[in-house]
Amino acid sequence: MPKANSKKSSAQAMTHFDASGQAHMVDVADKAVTRRVAIASGRITMQATTLELIAAGTSKKGDVLGIARIAAIQGAKRTSDLIPLCHPIAMTRIAIDFAIDRANDDANDDANDDANDRTN
Repeated sequence: MPKANSKKSSAQAMTHFDASGQAHMVDVADKAVTRRVAIASGRITMQATTLELIAAGTSKKGDVLGIARIAAIQGAKRTSDLIPLCHPIAMTRIAIDFAIDRANDDANDDANDDANDRTN
């Protein structure tokens, strides 16, 4: 049985290009303000000795995960400066959590960001 295609047509999916293929910023003036949620996760793999220093908070660099959390929050707040044609939106919450996984020498991170604004 053929699989249903849930993707938009190429004309609908390419909203940041005009009829001649030139990039442009989409007009969101008439859009309603809606709640948006972004969720991302990642894994940072390192040597076991490095992970232990970070977990114990004894790294020469200080609170490594605390600094990483601040950097992630700053990055989320500047998304529209970093991604071309991205509208600036008002973030209402940015949460970054880390979990140490000693079995795999990893620090796992989860980011959850909320916004109420107009977007495409």
